[in-house]
Amino acid sequence: MVRIRVLVVDDHRIFAESLAAALAAEPDVDVSAAGSGPAALRSLERAAAEGRRFDVLLVDSDLGGNVPGVRPAVPVQEGNEEGLVDGISLVAGVRSGQPGVRIVVLAEKDDPRRAALALQAGASGWVAKDCSLSRLLNVIRGVLRDETHLPPALLTGVLRELTAARKHRTESERLVESLTPREREVLRCMVAGLGRKAVAERLFLSPHTVRTHMQNVLGKLGVHSTLAAVALARRAGVGPVDLGPAGRVEESTSA
Repeated sequence: MVRIRVLVVDDHRIFAESLAAALAAEPDVDVSAAGSGPAALRSLERAAAEGRRFDVLLVDSDLGGNVPGVRPAVPVQEGNEEGLVDGISLVAGVRSGQPGVRIVVLAEKDDPRRAALALQAGASGWVAKDCSLSRLLNVIRGVLRDETHLPPALLTGVLRELTAARKHRTESERLVESLTPREREVLRCMVAGLGRKAVAERLFLSPHTVRTHMQNVLGKLGVHSTLAAVALARRAGVGPVDLGPAGRVEESTSA
């Protein structure tokens, strides 16, 4: 019998343990639970290192209670419970690091905007937390067949959100294209969460020069803060740089 390895990620312990117990009663399901984004990442990394990767993640849409898109998903340092904790950001981070894992988002309520964000981040399904166990199992098995699952009542709203997002992405791409190569490089550093001093050290520029580049980036993008610039960059598909040793900045392949 082929067994399905499932990781439940929810910071409500009773719910996570109850769901894990219900799933574990299935003869073809192995299940574990994690109470935070960082804990989930550690579980994924440990399982991959041991050659027993998870097949499906069930992620709480409100994990951590943060607003998606405000800051980029970043690697979590050992022992740090901050960083990548928002449910939608976790989806994007896992899909980037382990694209073979299928992700289903569990939600307290139907929300077309959040569901669209989850799909854009790489989720394969959006399911109500109060759905039946048989429904959830059907979704788990379905996403492993590369199916996408959404509640019928959400379809129209999600399609509307995705269409609007595509329009915003096109406009964001146009704005990013107006930047010079150096300004785009600085923008990628901003997406990676680097401050002015860190960007200066990485690119061998003076802080004053970096400040000028950052001001130019904000002006050309038509925004007034670094957070807004980062959000626009992410919509345009601009990913963070991979940071090598000081003085080296390698462009990330992820959006």
